[in-house]
Amino acid sequence: LYLLFLVQVHGQGGVKFQNWAKTYGSSPELYFQPTSVEEIREILAMARQRDKRVKVVGGGHSPSDIACTDDFMIQMGKMNRVLKVDKEKQQVTVEGGILLLDLNVELSKHGLALANLGAVSEVTAAGVIGTGTHNTGIEHGILPTQVVALTLLTASGEILECSQFVNADIFQAARLHLGCLGVVLTVTFQCVPQFHLHEVAFPSTLTEVLDHLDDHLKRSQYFRFLWFPHSENVSVIYQDPTSKAVPHDHHLPLLALQPPCSSASWLWDYAVGYYLLEFLLWISTFVPSLVHWINRFFFWLLFSSRVENVAISYKIFNYECRFKQHVQDWAIPIEKTKEALLELKAALENNPKMVAHYPVEVRFARGDVIWLSPCFQRDSCYVNIIMYRPYGKNVPRLNYWLTYEGIMKKHGGRPHWAKAHSCTRKDFEKMYPAFPKFCSVREKLDPTGMFLNTYLEKVFY
Repeated sequence: LYLLFLVQVHGQGGVKFQNWAKTYGSSPELYFQPTSVEEIREILAMARQRDKRVKVVGGGHSPSDIACTDDFMIQMGKMNRVLKVDKEKQQVTVEGGILLLDLNVELSKHGLALANLGAVSEVTAAGVIGTGTHNTGIEHGILPTQVVALTLLTASGEILECSQFVNADIFQAARLHLGCLGVVLTVTFQCVPQFHLHEVAFPSTLTEVLDHLDDHLKRSQYFRFLWFPHSENVSVIYQDPTSKAVPHDHHLPLLALQPPCSSASWLWDYAVGYYLLEFLLWISTFVPSLVHWINRFFFWLLFSSRVENVAISYKIFNYECRFKQHVQDWAIPIEKTKEALLELKAALENNPKMVAHYPVEVRFARGDVIWLSPCFQRDSCYVNIIMYRPYGKNVPRLNYWLTYEGIMKKHGGRPHWAKAHSCTRKDFEKMYPAFPKFCSVREKLDPTGMFLNTYLEKVFY
């Protein structure tokens, strides 16, 4: 009777879970949206009793099956409060289910901000660290490096406080936890005083950027560039803290930057940048060689002139990923950037049938000591490739995908945990010096594998 009562109160059957890009989904037997730690404890007790696995999910943005399960799914959206703002230390403690979208606004009321953010903010605090979300900036680490403490509810129902002073080993594992160590209840972030960013985007060439990479990295704090495959075209993007006032008359092109504000920019961004692009990409599924032309045409149309923008930091860091897409994103040692990109370019030139959508986004991150961080012990360059799905249609991508993975592996790359990749435990043992340490913490905290799923089995077995 007790169990029945629990299920009625909490668990929902018949829920279909799908990630944002609609590339992966699952049908959990029961779907929970707990509002308290006690409720989560009860769900875990029920899972132990029935021998079920549990998957905790946040915003569902990961372009892979890392969050999928057919057993119990816990969606953390209702555990989304800001628990504490410490103005002196410039730290904020939040519940794991808070969306960064809401956290950014809350912080700004206190004159604070996160020093770095990924491209999307419809993601939860616990989820964003779980997969090692990153942005760009060689002085900045991936997002988990901003975490100074967290609390973890383990499979047995125990609550662990973790920081570099308490449970230090678990802390280095849990800062990038893959959802397999337990339920992250709270996260404490190190913040910085609120700031505005001045963004400049300007055209260049791949040769120029790769030949002067060090200069670009020195010149701008948050430097990244977009390369348009099948061409030499590059859009360089500098973002830097500024004390300038915010202008109101600028708008930026599609997939580069800010959501549009005026009707003229809406027309340009959406009518041209979105609907026309989607239509042309759909046509290119019948005539693949069109992609070469589309990449060049859109560079000319939207990225060939210099644009500037100033706004509060999180509005510049975030931009719309308007298209459903397949994505791969690997981190390679920063000194391999030029070699790897030129190899990818040559591979596309030597295989006329292989097509690549724009942009290839190239970003940079500082090395860290988080065990499963793609930037573990090395400054890194992230190379993000993309294939859009016009009107939900799948575009053949296998050749491009495998070629890219081959190049990344050859140069010592490590895949982004949230994104689709074909690596197995053997690969990770080679890639990550601390992989055995992580495994032993995982086995200690979750001996029965309650928090595993198909994706994670490939990682650990």
